[in-house]
Amino acid sequence: YLLFPFSCKYLLSRGQLELHILQGDGVINAPDGVLCLSFTAEFCCGFFVILILGNFWFLGVLYLLWLYHDWDTPCAGGRRFQCVRNWTIWKYFREYFPIKLIKTSELSPEHNYLLGFHPHGVLVAGAFGNFCTGQNFKTLFPGITPYLHITPIWFGCPFFREYVMSAGSVSYVLNNEGGGHASVIVIGGAEESLNAHPGSLTLNILKRKGFIKMALKHGAHLVPVFSFGENELFKQVANPRGSRLRSIQERLQKIMGFALPLFHARGVFQYTFGLIPYRQPIHTIVGSPIPVKKNLNPTNEEIEQLHELYLQKLNKLFEDHKRNYGIPEQRCLVFE
Repeated sequence: YLLFPFSCKYLLSRGQLELHILQGDGVINAPDGVLCLSFTAEFCCGFFVILILGNFWFLGVLYLLWLYHDWDTPCAGGRRFQCVRNWTIWKYFREYFPIKLIKTSELSPEHNYLLGFHPHGVLVAGAFGNFCTGQNFKTLFPGITPYLHITPIWFGCPFFREYVMSAGSVSYVLNNEGGGHASVIVIGGAEESLNAHPGSLTLNILKRKGFIKMALKHGAHLVPVFSFGENELFKQVANPRGSRLRSIQERLQKIMGFALPLFHARGVFQYTFGLIPYRQPIHTIVGSPIPVKKNLNPTNEEIEQLHELYLQKLNKLFEDHKRNYGIPEQRCLVFE
């Protein structure tokens, strides 16, 4: 995500600007081309290797010592830098699609919340744009501080971990007394990204109940969040369940901890092929909170009941808003 918006700025300066006024939104889109942003972690790892093998190896050694000393910081809340979240480049990132956050209910700052984000998509652009950048969330939900949580594997990437450190652990965030904190979890995880085909409405959620148990143990109110347009940003090579490609992807996911969807979209100066996401609007709808009473030792039955209620609320959120975003009446969510 760090590299993505710079080409927006570049193309603005070169005059390659394509403006669209969205009726009713008053949003002006950013430029016509952007660079792919999915390789930032790989770039940081490559830079670290070059540093170790080059004349400045001692800087790499010093960083390794720092990494050893700082290893547990992500589990203790991380380091939140508001100035980084407010960088101007994120404005270009949000306006490229554009990304819009929509509020349907108040969230009281007297409680902590666990927001379940759906669907994963390929890049989770809606979650990043709405919960990690700018002041839009704070404006809509004053007194609530959002934390978007990511898979722990990224905290092992040199340099890149310093950038994503604002996530912290779920337990740390929800343990804060007095309320006003919101943990945002992409429930479907890496596995769901393999279903991120345009038009897909399949969510991997039936077996995912850890977030329910976490909400019960901390008394955090559950909030379903659905992001319309998240699966429309890329085209993915056909990988139906049971196919050889899908089997390989699932096997690699179990080994590495993250999925490898084979996707493509458009280029910088052409629309035929490339790794830049298509310019499709993303509307992230934040639903009404589900009150949860604190229960340090929830039974399986209690977890199942709350999980079923969450599925009902998520489905209702989708059904109430799908007509506004071009989804036919007969289309429904599919839970796997």
